[in-house]
Amino acid sequence: MESIDTLQEQLLARVAASDNPTEVIKAPELAQLYAQIPTLPAEERGAFGKAVNELKQVIAAAVETRSEQLNTVELAPIDVTAPFDVNSAAPALMPARDGTLHPLTQEMEVVSDIFNRMGFVTEESREIDDQYHMFESLNFPKGHPARDDWDTFMTVETDGDGDPLIAPAHTSTMQNRALKKYKANLDEGRPIAVVVPDRTFRNEDLDARHEHTFYQVEGVYVNKGVHAGMLVATLQKFLEEYYGRKLTVRVNPFYFPFTEPSFEFALECPFCDDGCNVCSQSKWIELLGCGMIHPNVLKAAGIDSNEYSGFAFGCGIDRLVMMKHNIEDVRHFEAGKLNFLRQF
Repeated sequence: MESIDTLQEQLLARVAASDNPTEVIKAPELAQLYAQIPTLPAEERGAFGKAVNELKQVIAAAVETRSEQLNTVELAPIDVTAPFDVNSAAPALMPARDGTLHPLTQEMEVVSDIFNRMGFVTEESREIDDQYHMFESLNFPKGHPARDDWDTFMTVETDGDGDPLIAPAHTSTMQNRALKKYKANLDEGRPIAVVVPDRTFRNEDLDARHEHTFYQVEGVYVNKGVHAGMLVATLQKFLEEYYGRKLTVRVNPFYFPFTEPSFEFALECPFCDDGCNVCSQSKWIELLGCGMIHPNVLKAAGIDSNEYSGFAFGCGIDRLVMMKHNIEDVRHFEAGKLNFLRQF
């Protein structure tokens, strides 16, 4: 038994110093002890076997403790909000020659440039917003059934009214802010002309034409004497400039709470003459929603709807790019696949 006690001290020391303690359980010294049991007199086997089993249990417990120690990495806490120089040196940045702009970023710059040349200024949207700007400022009062058509992502955090904050489902959340920001233009005899190209989010069933994260360009124009013909002409001119060809367009009546009248804007397919997969053989592509800004939306921004009128539109940038480059699946944009991105 004295040899067992000595062996236990040796094996425990070996466990404490090992980076792979499970190997100690397989130590040949233990195997030799078990091999001695059949050679002992019958009256000694029970006590000896019990001592060997207790030794193995002690070693197994030590192995488990040592393994937990090895799996626990103690690191000094860091402040994730602090600048790099507080915690460590700033990482080396990848050279610009090794990367390019994302295709959607490239096309948003093209879209902004076209509208800038038409007299519009570009504003950025937000990725978290409140329900006032998402709904109420756009003529969606609380309880309005049309709210159900916007499948929004909501957060646990709430605004001052106790309503959950949301991930904007359209860049129209910026419409009230844009109208207020540039309201002084009207007093100076200049129009309000703003576009907002940015990211939006909806709870979509994903497929080749639908993504939960996508990009949209919102357009707002307000002045005296603005009418629907100006809306159609503006969108037609933008699309012809974007696709680099003459286009035939049409508008169909529709419903949006924030415009009256409201339209769906469609253009003749720029890729075919007799029908193709892009236009589902119809020769027409429904591209965006638009209309004349509802008086209640102007009123929410402090603009007299009896004196001024305006139009607004919202167009999916992903769809514009898909049509321009004949991309068959919208999910490619968010997939991060280099073989797709390197084409641009």
